[in-house]
Amino acid sequence: MSELVIYGSYGYTGSLVAEKAVERGLDPILVGRDAEEVTAQADELGVRARVASLDTVADRIDDAHTVLNCAGPFSETAEPMVDACLDAGANYLDITGEIQVFERLKRRGPEAEEAGVTILPGVGFDVVPTDCLAAHLAERLPEATHLSLGFDTSGSLSTGTLKTAIEGLGEGGAIREDGKLHHVPSGWKTREIDFGRGWRTAVTIPWGDVSTAYTTTGIPNIEVYAAFPESTRRTMEAQRYLAPLLETKPAKRLLKRLADRYVGNPSAEERADATVYVWGEAAADGDERVVSRLRTPHAYALTAETAILCAEKTLAGDAPPGYQTPASAFGPDLILAVPGVERTDDDVRASDEAEESENVDEAEGDVSEIESDDETAEGVDDEVIEKREVVEEADDDAAVTGESDAADEEESDATDENEETSGVDAEADSEANSDDEARPDE
Repeated sequence: MSELVIYGSYGYTGSLVAEKAVERGLDPILVGRDAEEVTAQADELGVRARVASLDTVADRIDDAHTVLNCAGPFSETAEPMVDACLDAGANYLDITGEIQVFERLKRRGPEAEEAGVTILPGVGFDVVPTDCLAAHLAERLPEATHLSLGFDTSGSLSTGTLKTAIEGLGEGGAIREDGKLHHVPSGWKTREIDFGRGWRTAVTIPWGDVSTAYTTTGIPNIEVYAAFPESTRRTMEAQRYLAPLLETKPAKRLLKRLADRYVGNPSAEERADATVYVWGEAAADGDERVVSRLRTPHAYALTAETAILCAEKTLAGDAPPGYQTPASAFGPDLILAVPGVERTDDDVRASDEAEESENVDEAEGDVSEIESDDETAEGVDDEVIEKREVVEEADDDAAVTGESDAADEEESDATDENEETSGVDAEADSEANSDDEARPDE
């Protein structure tokens, strides 16, 4: 039986993952639909290649133990690949950060468990560090009712990541409240957070943890923040009004063409020099609150490390069958196995970091309940199933936040677009520092 299949290996992030696999002594089979690209890559790395599209991949992974899907957008590739893996009896991993992908794959959990197959999405920057931090915080404060996560980083995005972000334009943000997923306006809430290098202004983003951290911890109220400079926050605010235009296919096609023409991928030097600061806070009713932080390598470098680390553990038989998150499969200390990662803990009371918890600005707008991942979720579409208005009394100039779909993921083998990774919207660190923030995808 083959050890590991990497699907979508020749995009920007997929290539980093494939290189890391070989560096760690694995002998992966690289699979993609572009024969010239995948063959050249395999020859360079000294491994095997197979040519397959999503329509034909089932026949090309029938001897696989574990498949690592690096081809996005995962909203298009994940479920067909899971179908193929279930047919082949192979474990499925990917590097998605898309909330609805997590929700859909979670509903496949019972089927996978019965087949003895692991379904483990989100093994990159989305969502390994934040998921592990969530699990760690839940261990520190088992009675927690509220969980906030976030990160502060800077740097550029790959072309594929940017294209996946473009796919999400106009969709707004997402949070979890009382165990249910809800749509919120783009940049719905801001708060001042010390991620580990001083105070930054951060805004809510639709990060995968609003799905996965609930699965991992059971904490019913979850928000995820990213630190951005004011220019990015203003841009995200504008998305609220431009959503009808940004949601159209012609607009997205144009933006993707511009990305192909003008956006380059992060260099090796940029990846080597960057640091990501990850923050998490768990709070219980009353004044009990705990804070933990991580320092990690660049988001793309971290994705390669964590994806192969999770693949190695799955190949070794350490991943339980059924639907898993990184921390539910391998525990909160998984992230500490990555070179260069450090974790620190703070014990605080509600008043100790008042600015962090009290300087909050919630934008006006609808909060709409969306697909839930609890027992009522089976058979529910991704459509909004209930709406309720939340009206905030604020000054006319109070709504000033921006939110970013930073769920970096690999562009699709299936769609001819490059590829994506885990990360975020990106602004230069110089801009971030001047405005007191940075960006989640170094």
